[in-house]
Amino acid sequence: MSEPARSLPPIEAGGRPAPGPLRDWLSAMKTHSPAEPRPEEIRPDAKAGRDTSDTTWSPRFVAPSGPDAAAEDADISELMAENLMLKAKLRLEAEHQDELQAILAEEIRVLRAHIQEEIGSLDDLRAEQAEIRAERERFHTEREAMKAERERASAERLALVGERDALREERDLWRARTEALAQPLFQLQKR
Repeated sequence: MSEPARSLPPIEAGGRPAPGPLRDWLSAMKTHSPAEPRPEEIRPDAKAGRDTSDTTWSPRFVAPSGPDAAAEDADISELMAENLMLKAKLRLEAEHQDELQAILAEEIRVLRAHIQEEIGSLDDLRAEQAEIRAERERFHTEREAMKAERERASAERLALVGERDALREERDLWRARTEALAQPLFQLQKR
């Protein structure tokens, strides 16, 4: 499809197209064609003289009417040959296009499968990230709970330290009272 469908050959000085591959092919076909039919072989009317015993088809030969008709027949046969060649090229291009479409369809299937795999792995990654987030949130909640527990334990320790200090003060106070009460007793014995 990269070359034009029909390219006109350059025109010679005689007004006829220059010989090309198609003209060469036509001339080769003309040289190998059977000789001109004899006038007795030419049927004037194909419908009038049909033989029903002959079941094979044979072409009807028409005598050329003059030099212009021969040139016109040559042009028509040339156009028909070119038409056949173009049809063959078109068929080859259609087959080539079908092959390309099959290759393209296979590549698209491979790409879709690869995209499905990538989407699946992306979904797995997202699920894993969600699990990690949930685990992190759980650790954060546990850490906050431990922090609150530590603060409560610290407050209890401070309360116990305060209580212990209050008991020590009370003990020291009782000791001082007992010493104060016992001091006159010990002083009396020394006299």
